[in-house]
Amino acid sequence: MVQAYILIQTEVGKAAEVAEHISHIAGVTLAEDVTGPYDVIVRAEASNVDELGRLVVAQVQGVSGITRTLTCPVVHI
Repeated sequence: MVQAYILIQTEVGKAAEVAEHISHIAGVTLAEDVTGPYDVIVRAEASNVDELGRLVVAQVQGVSGITRTLTCPVVHI
C-alpha cells in the first residue's frame, strides 16, 4: 500500500468546496481545508505508485477550483 499527502492550492473561496468534493473520491482517506500556503490537504492511498499517480492526475486534479497540487508520498525510514 502506498500512501501520500496531496497539498492543494485552490481558487479564492473554493477550499471548502474542493475538500468536500475530493473527500468522496475512492482512495482518499482524508480531505480538509486548511490555512497557510495550501488550501486543502488530502491523504490518499493506493495499491502501488502507478495507481496513486492515476488517482492524483485523473481524479484529484480534475476537480474544479484546483490551481496546483503537490504530492508527497509517505516513506517509512
